[in-house]
Amino acid sequence: MTNPSVDANFGTNNTIANNLPEKTAAGTFVSTTTEQTIALGQILGKLLQAGDVLVLTGDLGAGKTQLTKGIAAGMGVTDDVTSPTFTIEMVYEGTTIPLYHFDLYRLSDPDQLEDTGLYDALESDGPTIIEWGEQFAEQIGERTLDVYVSRLSEEELASDDAEPRREIRFISQNARGEEIIQSL
Repeated sequence: MTNPSVDANFGTNNTIANNLPEKTAAGTFVSTTTEQTIALGQILGKLLQAGDVLVLTGDLGAGKTQLTKGIAAGMGVTDDVTSPTFTIEMVYEGTTIPLYHFDLYRLSDPDQLEDTGLYDALESDGPTIIEWGEQFAEQIGERTLDVYVSRLSEEELASDDAEPRREIRFISQNARGEEIIQSL
């Protein structure tokens, strides 16, 4: 099922359309700028619904938070979006539903998840984005998408690239995830 607001907004927003990263395969994109990563996130944000759970995996500085900034913008969030590395959780009010954003980088034991608010957010009224959640996949449970953000190797970079290119790869974990990937 395609979200009609995505098609309508995508078709009329040439800034986003002109800034999208290259789609290299179903669910796989190569971004050459921060703006492209954010633009992809905006499209994704327009597709997300309550109950969607995305685990973002990638090295420090790979672009996970930039993608989340775009997701938030696509949901109508006007607040400044930053990685909640020290607060663990941030909740942003979107136009119609909230966005729950977690950064589990500083956690090392599954018992630490009890005090983060994660379990409440997973069954709440908005989508949940989890950075560094791969180490807690069993505790997180059913996910919609796993999202891998990685910098491409130096050999694969063109000499005029202002910043490293990034591959953003979406892996569906259920039918809802597959629906999202097909709409990207």
